[in-house]
Amino acid sequence: MLMMNDNFNLKEIWLKQKIGEPNLAELLEKLNKYKYSNLRKLMLSNLLLVLTSAFIIYIWIQYQPQFLSTKLGIILVILAMVMFLFSNNKNMIGFTKIDNALTSNDCLKSLIDFNNKQKYIQKTVLSLYFIMLSIGLLFYFYEYTSRMSLLGSFSAYSITAIWIGFNWFYIRPKSIKKQQMKLDELIEKFEDLNNQLSND
Repeated sequence: MLMMNDNFNLKEIWLKQKIGEPNLAELLEKLNKYKYSNLRKLMLSNLLLVLTSAFIIYIWIQYQPQFLSTKLGIILVILAMVMFLFSNNKNMIGFTKIDNALTSNDCLKSLIDFNNKQKYIQKTVLSLYFIMLSIGLLFYFYEYTSRMSLLGSFSAYSITAIWIGFNWFYIRPKSIKKQQMKLDELIEKFEDLNNQLSND
């Protein structure tokens, strides 16, 4: 039977351990997975918003709306999508520059910078997007709802308002929270790694 030696201090042994290359490699692998997952989502959202814009332009050309409000509505909706795409793509391009050649400290700085820009997009750009989209749809529907009965007009605007509200109050916060949790976890792990390396 082995006897415990009082000379061993497990805490000291644990603290003296060097951070091995596999820990950093594991962390960079998680970063790459996060990066490529976001790139796939970005490409999908780009595709959907471009197709939606093309469809809206097709409707404009095909059905030739008469009211100025309809045309203004279409322009506002497309501008909202372009603004959102531009901001999101610009931020993601900077994020893709984070690679395995960077030090853990540089990775952390880049992640924090991406996080700050992401919060700006989630708070300011997304709010502006929803406002422009809502006003654009309000103007767009006016021409067509003016030909409907009062009940039809009310139904069209109500359904649209419910859909926008559902996206604003349920889908948006849920997706932001999920995305933020993953990013916060990565930042926390890089901070831990940097603290351990600076203590060695």
